[in-house]
Amino acid sequence: MTALNTTFYDLVLTVHILAVVVAFGVVFAYPIIDSQFRRSMPGNLAALHRLHVLLGQRLITPAMTVVLVAGVYLALDRWRLDDPWIAATLAILIVIFGLSGAVLTPTDRRLAELAERDAAAGGKRSADYRREERKAAIFGSLALLLVIVAIFLMTAKPGL
Repeated sequence: MTALNTTFYDLVLTVHILAVVVAFGVVFAYPIIDSQFRRSMPGNLAALHRLHVLLGQRLITPAMTVVLVAGVYLALDRWRLDDPWIAATLAILIVIFGLSGAVLTPTDRRLAELAERDAAAGGKRSADYRREERKAAIFGSLALLLVIVAIFLMTAKPGL
């Protein structure tokens, strides 16, 4: 395909894919970022959790919004919203939005508060911190699994 044959659909598809990379690429790097942060600055875990919140607000959520808007356009242009692979992927994105707003971001905010409290009390991670940390790990892993399923659905388009 030459540049002269590029359609608006192709441009929106490019934006959609780039938004997926921006929204979710960083989340797949969280285990490495978190591990390095915990090794290099174990006394400042509050900053790690504030970084998660900042990335969520300024990078992940805006990019997910672009994924949604571009994806709806793509679906309406060449497909149908009730195609099973599109409907399932749309549902997954809505669930991820919900997990982010209802669980992941509030948990990271709470973890930042607990990390500050624990640091002021001698630095040992409290049971409250560990409990919230487990919750973040479980729901974060669920969100990543959902991203993987969505990517599979979008690329394999089962049922076609």
